[in-house]
Amino acid sequence: MMVSRKPRLGEPPPDEAEEPPPPAEGIGFDELYHNHFRSLTLQLAAYCGDLPQAQDLVQEAFCRAYARWSRVSRYDDPVGWVRRVAWNLATSRWRRVRTAQSWLRRQRPEHVAGPGPDRVALIAALAQLPAAQRRAMVQHYLADLSLAQIAEQEGVPVGTVKSWLHRGRAALAAQLNDNRAVSS
Repeated sequence: MMVSRKPRLGEPPPDEAEEPPPPAEGIGFDELYHNHFRSLTLQLAAYCGDLPQAQDLVQEAFCRAYARWSRVSRYDDPVGWVRRVAWNLATSRWRRVRTAQSWLRRQRPEHVAGPGPDRVALIAALAQLPAAQRRAMVQHYLADLSLAQIAEQEGVPVGTVKSWLHRGRAALAAQLNDNRAVSS
């Protein structure tokens, strides 16, 4: 689609830094944009089914044409080039969306049943403990940290952690026994 002349023997190659000749038809970028933006947008809107997306795609195609205007302006059909770029952008976007949706479908977790009544009672009982005891219980029984690790993290002696765990277990046992007595 590019208009070019054949190189002649004995001539040096054309200088890339040299200003390209004006387009054969004399059409400028502004004129091309104003004359064809709406029609290209309507074509893409019919293809995509989404007018704002079509406007974005056509705008991006025109931005790419503007960045390469020295070359695009010499094509036989600069509008055809912009149209092709816009359609390619729409196709690429559709493929990205399809791939993302496929990935998301594969990432859906299996249905997990909600917590049972025992778990709910344990969480409620833990919430009633003082913060230090609750942290010690969670770190020791759920995170599998040793007494020394908990003591270091909390900045207290190991004996203090032992007393937190003892008091926490006693309080949990009392609260869970009370809950079972009430529910019976």
